[in-house]
This record gives sequence, C-alpha cells and structure tokens, in this order.
Amino acid sequence: MTVSYPEILHLAIEYPESDSEPVAESEPQMLSLFYAVSALRIYFQNHPDVYVGGNLLLYYEEGNPKAVVAPDVMAVMGGSHKGKWRSYLLWKEQKAPDFVLEITSKSTASVDQGVKRGVYAYLGVREYFQYDPTEDYLNPPLQGLRLVDDYYLTIPTVTNKDGSLMIHSNVLGLDLYLKNGEFHFADPDSGELLRSYEESERERLEAEAARIEVEKEAEAERIARLAVQTRLAELEARLRHLEGK
Repeated sequence: MTVSYPEILHLAIEYPESDSEPVAESEPQMLSLFYAVSALRIYFQNHPDVYVGGNLLLYYEEGNPKAVVAPDVMAVMGGSHKGKWRSYLLWKEQKAPDFVLEITSKSTASVDQGVKRGVYAYLGVREYFQYDPTEDYLNPPLQGLRLVDDYYLTIPTVTNKDGSLMIHSNVLGLDLYLKNGEFHFADPDSGELLRSYEESERERLEAEAARIEVEKEAEAERIARLAVQTRLAELEARLRHLEGK
C-alpha cells in the first residue's frame, strides 16, 4: 500500500494525553471533580450509550493539536460505545459532549467564562455548567447555561427556603444541587442525592457495621436469655429435689 506524503505528515502529528497541569488547584476543586465523575458514572453504569469523563483532553480539529480543551466533567449522550479514552478525538468519535461541568475558580475565570464558553458553544455542547466550590468569584456559586440557536442562555437557578440552590439539567435528567457548600446531583423525582463510589462505600461500611452491632446485641440477648433459662431450670430442679425429701 502506498502512503502519500500528506498522509505520512498527518500520521506524524501527536496529540498529547496530558497538558501537564494538575488535576485541580485546590482540594475543594479536586473533591468536587472526583465526586461529579464518580456519581455520574454510577448513575449511568447501565447505559452503554452514555460516556462520562473527567479532566480529559478533547481535541476538536484534526491535524491541529492546539485545538484542544480539557473539560473537568463531560457527558456524551447516545455515543456508539463506552470507551476509556486517554484523550478524546472529536473527528474519531463523531460526537461532541452534550454536558460539561467546569469546577471553576477565580484563577480560571477568564478561561472558563471566555475561551471555554466559546469553544463549547462552537462544538454544540448543549449544557455548560460552572461550580465555584470556594466561592471565590462566581455568584451564585452554581450556574448553568443552555445552548439555544448557537448561543448560551442562562438556566434559571432555584433558591429554596433552606438556602440551597438547584438547577435542572435536561441533558442528564438530574438536578444539580448545592446546600451548605456541599454539591450533589439529585434525582428530581425522589429528591435522592447521587452518591460517589467513596460515599457509597462509606454508607455500605456504616450499614455493615450497624448490622454487625445489631447481631452482636441480639447474640448477647440470646446468651443472657439462655443463662436465665439455665438458672431457672437449675432452681426448679433443686426445688423438686427438696420437695422429694
């Protein structure tokens, strides 16, 4: 097979899998990012046509490795398969993310509000959310945008009586919920908060510990009851013995 010079040149182009930047610049950002990716992956684990990725380099122009953006959290709905990509090449996947969440801060404000917002609109990302866990600059700290005719319009934020914030994502079919500085996704029908792997495991361990404690108490009660029954039987036997004399 003969390969032309342009094809050889094209094959030589590299698309780095890392931008050498830290996953997050602070612990609140890191914890929020890990939670969001984990919770969504658990929620969509039985939907093979949904991919959830985090801190993944997304290249959107073939042959141009500078045309890249790194969404903190992204969801691709209706994709052909669930992959475990080291980087996301748009021309190969043929499907842009439908949902993006940026864990933002004052130091990334210009990028998140400017460059990324423009790129996501250009790519057709249907919903673009931002969450500022340290509340450095974003007010309110949880905000959402929805793409309408190639432009982003603000998604209404609901402020509840308890001070919590809630924004509904049509793409995910979930609410983004913020209360007392704790961010979660929530089922809009049941109100149940989505758990991360860590939270689910912690709850499992707590439930297991509670079950073991209940079993220990039940066993202690059984042993105590058996001891009482044994003592009563001994007393009854002694009483019969005395009556027989």
